[in-house]
Amino acid sequence: MNQPESDGLFDHCPWLYAEQASEEQRAAQEQQRKRLLAGAGAGAVRLGEGCFVAETAAVYPEHLDLGDRSYIAAHAYVTGDIRTGADCSINPFTAVRGTVTLGDGVRVGAHSSLLGFNHGTAPELPVHRQPVTSRGITIGDDVWIGSHVVVLDGVTIGDHCVIGAGAVVTKDLPAWTMAAGNPARRIRDRRDPREAGPGSGAGERTAPVGTAPRPAGTPDLVEALSAFAGSARAQAVEVLGRCRQPDTGRYVDRPGAEPTVRAHCDAVEIADLLLGEAPPQLPAAEHVALLRGLQDPVTGLIPEYGAPPPLPGPAGVPDDGAAAYHVLCVGYALDLLGSSFAHPVHAVRRTTADRLVPHLAELPWHDRAWHAGAWVDSWATAAHWNLRLGAEPAAPGALEALFGRLHTRVDRRSGMWGSPTPRDGHLQMVNGYYRLTRGSFAQFGLPVPYAERVIDTVLDHARDPRHFAPGRENACNILDVVHPLWLCARQTTHRFEEARSWAGTQLTAALRRWHPGQGFAFGPAPDGTGPGRDPGLQGTEMWLAIIWLLADVVGVADALGYRPRGIHRPEPALPG
Repeated sequence: MNQPESDGLFDHCPWLYAEQASEEQRAAQEQQRKRLLAGAGAGAVRLGEGCFVAETAAVYPEHLDLGDRSYIAAHAYVTGDIRTGADCSINPFTAVRGTVTLGDGVRVGAHSSLLGFNHGTAPELPVHRQPVTSRGITIGDDVWIGSHVVVLDGVTIGDHCVIGAGAVVTKDLPAWTMAAGNPARRIRDRRDPREAGPGSGAGERTAPVGTAPRPAGTPDLVEALSAFAGSARAQAVEVLGRCRQPDTGRYVDRPGAEPTVRAHCDAVEIADLLLGEAPPQLPAAEHVALLRGLQDPVTGLIPEYGAPPPLPGPAGVPDDGAAAYHVLCVGYALDLLGSSFAHPVHAVRRTTADRLVPHLAELPWHDRAWHAGAWVDSWATAAHWNLRLGAEPAAPGALEALFGRLHTRVDRRSGMWGSPTPRDGHLQMVNGYYRLTRGSFAQFGLPVPYAERVIDTVLDHARDPRHFAPGRENACNILDVVHPLWLCARQTTHRFEEARSWAGTQLTAALRRWHPGQGFAFGPAPDGTGPGRDPGLQGTEMWLAIIWLLADVVGVADALGYRPRGIHRPEPALPG
């Protein structure tokens, strides 16, 4: 099933164009350039080398000077006198109007508005007859503007600033300012020193640009987080060592359990978070060799130890089981180790849209939405790894069909896919939403639909005593609430104080779950899934990520000195 280029991946993810576009797609973009140049009049438009302008963007400038390697994404609205430096991005559904000048390396998030003009307000004239004025907007080099930001006429934003999602910028901001809120206010200087904890890297010490304005948290909570992280680092080698079999060299989730591929991957994630290196029981190169060697070269899938090569499902990845999750955990473990899969995930690379769409319709959305969402997560992650390896993610049109299907089948009332069940309430929907959006929208850096309705659904679910009464919480259920809250807070401040209050309560409780020298237990699961109440690698990996997400919603994540970089990473996994 071929889709027009205007509906394609590059319109919404234009940063992929330079490396992934086919010759036919490059020819279509060249025609788009010619139409812009011809329609604007002589000398009115200059497009630098390597630029991309989506066919669905509304570009009607008086003057447009687009610097090298810059792009204008789908449904952007660009009018007036617009000049950008090199490496700038105007992301989907963004309006840039009036007189606007961007320096080099400016990223403007989706649904933002840079309004470099204004109307008069004199009482003797109707608004539609007021004269238009323009002082213009000037934005310096290396500036990151989050989603749903509004920058008003006359504002200058200095070099190296970061503007949080939903901010309304009404006054000038000096260089290196991190700002958020309505009206935007300074939070701190971007150069302020941060604890350089293990597992952190250059450029990873600031809060994500999408976070809403937040108080800094109480000194007691900051101190508790810092103390917890210090203790966890000091005990990390012991936590990992107790879960490695000395005779086989494989990892088990907890002593007495069978070795699993996931346990090895959890060990890699924990070591990266707490130690900033590979698990010390083996050299990094040996971890890489062991994990790369597990992949079946024919399908690209990864079996469990001792199992035969997994058979692909009707649309690529299997519908359930370890092989489906191994696409995530092995891929990210290798990524943390500085490596990658040895082969593309051929089972997904061969998936056509006409096989994918019927399979999506057949997934058990009504009564097992978690399983449906988990399948989407695995399939989309496999497509992501294929892109990272320089291969086709899937057959032409399949990835676009996935996002098209998700957008057109989401429930506008809940913001989710699936239905509540009498037995579990919203549990399947919410847990499925986390898995689905993790692998698709979050991993590819796209805004989720109906973010405010998602927050309503998730906060309602978090009050369900069947899953959140004291003693009933487990890692899966807490993660599957906090991640949607965190993700949607990048797009809206809707009910943010309620979300922050819930996160603070859960954060305090989570810190008490650490078992010295053993890590975290996953927690009780009524249906018997998960490793249960015994401390192990899966619980430790998940709770470390949960604590970071909870702390970031509260506004105190910097106290931890670590930041997830694997499966639970806060940034999109594809560079934008």
